[in-house]
Amino acid sequence: MSDSTTSLKREPAKVLDPAEFIKANLRLAPVPALPEIRLYQAHPGSGLRRLLEPDDGDQGGAEPQPPYWAYAWAGGAVLARYVLDRPSIVAGKRVLDLGAGSGLVGIAAAKAGARAVIAAEIDRNGVAGLRLNAEANGIAIEIRDEDVTGGPPPAVDLVLAGDVFYAQDVGQRMMPFLDRCLTAGIDVLVGDPGRAWLPRPRLCLLGEYQVPDVGGNGGGEPKPSAVFALVAEPG
Repeated sequence: MSDSTTSLKREPAKVLDPAEFIKANLRLAPVPALPEIRLYQAHPGSGLRRLLEPDDGDQGGAEPQPPYWAYAWAGGAVLARYVLDRPSIVAGKRVLDLGAGSGLVGIAAAKAGARAVIAAEIDRNGVAGLRLNAEANGIAIEIRDEDVTGGPPPAVDLVLAGDVFYAQDVGQRMMPFLDRCLTAGIDVLVGDPGRAWLPRPRLCLLGEYQVPDVGGNGGGEPKPSAVFALVAEPG
């Protein structure tokens, strides 16, 4: 084989370590409206696309997950603010942070006195970010890097669901699981800024805040967001 042919061979793509990338390229800073909590957050120079396209074969051909975990979504922010302001809601309880993303809600629950926190997140980069965020806040969280919605509820007292109705297919997957939680006697609180697929007839308003919706492309301007209790279907 000639030298010219050899020079055309592609070098294997370098696999980026998510934790190292996050520490090097995201900013650890207080969350808007939640100065008690610091997260590794994306900014215009983060270059997140490099982390989204690892050529390592373990995506199984699937599209990479968008980096929802790198931003503070309004639904998570309002739910975290509500829990921090009313610690009795979680004090001494076992809590599930569903679709945890950055871990913002679970971190707030732990800071407010939850006995144990489980954070469920399926994005492997999000899991790395979640772990770093928990460490940065001095919080111990059990991370479940799997889709928990397909099975029975874990052994918890309360489910905190921040911004899980941003798309129809996601909401349709969440509702049967949340209904199983209610049937098992587990309370469910939902944080949301009013996304299109919010199951409004099933929700009881508990509180409202003005929080930025950075993850939902709402920019840095505060907007009304709310916390609801999910109620069982009538009949």
